[in-house]
Amino acid sequence: MKTDSEIKKDILEELEWQPNIDETQIGVVVENGTVMLTGVLDNYQKKVAAENAIKRVKGIKALAGDIKVKYGTKYQKTDLEISKAIVKAFEWNIAVPEDKIAIEVRDGWINLSGEVNSAYQRDAAKRVAENITGAKWINNTITIKESSQPFDIKEKIAKAFIRSADIEANTISVDITNGLVKLNGTVRSITEKKAAEKVAYLAPGVHIVINALNVIGY
Repeated sequence: MKTDSEIKKDILEELEWQPNIDETQIGVVVENGTVMLTGVLDNYQKKVAAENAIKRVKGIKALAGDIKVKYGTKYQKTDLEISKAIVKAFEWNIAVPEDKIAIEVRDGWINLSGEVNSAYQRDAAKRVAENITGAKWINNTITIKESSQPFDIKEKIAKAFIRSADIEANTISVDITNGLVKLNGTVRSITEKKAAEKVAYLAPGVHIVINALNVIGY
């Protein structure tokens, strides 16, 4: 098990490795495997990139982020400008059902609400909003529509596996419980494992995918 000092060292090295992040702008404290972040960055994309980079470091038990976003005068936007930019971005993104999502912006803090068919659509909306200039924080409260019975979801995922040239459907089993999908079985590569997870994630009514597939040879 790694010590807190070893985890902190790995985090700082991972942040330094990221080309769009200045690690000197981020404070890192590690206590019993829990990472606490502080600092001020000049856009929300950098905040997301930093947090995602840190999540990749082994040994972390929890992440408590308090990184602030403060735009320079040149990039400051009004709430109305941010709202309009999000609406336009949603219109251009085929993964986002813009007619089912409500947008509220207050002092750069964006709240997304509504009901969509899949977790993929919910998360796509969040990713689009994250890239809008002026965004300081995203609160994604979009829910998933309970439109399918577990058997229907399982059947749709199974058929999607069969259609995919990248997935060996016969070696994968699918279990469904209250919108949670668990994948069990074996695959031939990490690429196939990720492909199977993505296919399951796209199914209507899916909230979470737990990928327990084993890669043969690993």
